[in-house]
Amino acid sequence: MLLKNISALIGENLDFVSNVDILIKNDKFQKINSNIQSKSKKDTIDCEGLLLIPGFINSHTHIADSIGKDISLNTTVNQKIHPMYGIKSKILKNTSNEYLSTFMKNTCHSMIQKGITTFVDFREGGLDGANLLKKVVDDLPIRAILLGRLDFHQNTSEIKKNTPLPKEKLLELPSLVKICDGIGISGANEHSKSVLKSYSKTKKLRAIHSSETIESVQKSKRITGKSETFRALSLKPDFLIHMTHASKSDMEATSKKTRGIIVCPRANSSLSEGIPDIEKMQNAGCLLGLGTDNVMINSPDMFREMDYLWKVTMGIKKKRIDPKEILKMATVNAGKILKKEIGIIQTKKIADCIFLDKHALDLEPMHNPYASIVHRASESTIKAVMIGGNIVHGKI
Repeated sequence: MLLKNISALIGENLDFVSNVDILIKNDKFQKINSNIQSKSKKDTIDCEGLLLIPGFINSHTHIADSIGKDISLNTTVNQKIHPMYGIKSKILKNTSNEYLSTFMKNTCHSMIQKGITTFVDFREGGLDGANLLKKVVDDLPIRAILLGRLDFHQNTSEIKKNTPLPKEKLLELPSLVKICDGIGISGANEHSKSVLKSYSKTKKLRAIHSSETIESVQKSKRITGKSETFRALSLKPDFLIHMTHASKSDMEATSKKTRGIIVCPRANSSLSEGIPDIEKMQNAGCLLGLGTDNVMINSPDMFREMDYLWKVTMGIKKKRIDPKEILKMATVNAGKILKKEIGIIQTKKIADCIFLDKHALDLEPMHNPYASIVHRASESTIKAVMIGGNIVHGKI
């Protein structure tokens, strides 16, 4: 398929190119020269008036709790989502797989319509939970990166005693890792150093929540005398989630020992836990991705996530931020952090992309495409979504 007369954001720096011809072949993108001709008119689509951008990568989600949207608004973070006694945990354990599957699938359809071509899900529930998500996405075009976890947590006493992973869980771990893309751990405050070390030996992706709340940061210091992030790094994670209350030294250590940090600003705000300091993270050398977190507390919408992060950061810092850097968090950076050939329009990369209508009422005239995408574009401005070279939503 040859796309003619299309404007595009391509390359690692999301360079803006107007009226470029792009060939989609074998699920890959290739820039082509003007002297290469398409075999037939059917193979050529005139995309004048459209802007092509990489598909969004929602780098942190929990879609199983989509059945509990906006439950317990006035409760604390732990009362809402603590993995051992939170309301979310009770909902997941007491809801049938049939109902969970229905709303998980609805969330996947919602993400596709919003231009999300890949999502990274922290899946609770051990082997059963992981298999449930695999079944949900089996007949859907969206790319799911599944980070499972054992149905296992430890209390303060067990952490202080450095109690190891029980034998039965140690035997279950390889089976879990085999069916998942990696592991997504709830946090260092629910696991001893010995357990985190056991998880660190797994060979696929490893990620963990860290320094999300002031309470979790203080608890780590109180129990172990060490920072929560320092303990999380003993997992040898590929990336950390949140880091909303991480110290400068935590961030510097993270930049040296991981591929990056996934921030979830709207979720942090919804939980009254503050805003991640992306400037401090970038100054420490951290590569940043973006996620929408729990569907229970937040809609899976990367347009809203980018808009919110861009404006609230400028409002707090009282200085300008290039919107291109925010857009990269939702695309290019995420692909790098995950080490996947996604998030970028480039030769031999996977053809995941969004076609935006440049003439949409909210976008025209588009003087700065990066700003327009970050704070003006929305689901309504999408003409089509492509995943793996196939149009899966809308049409061009």
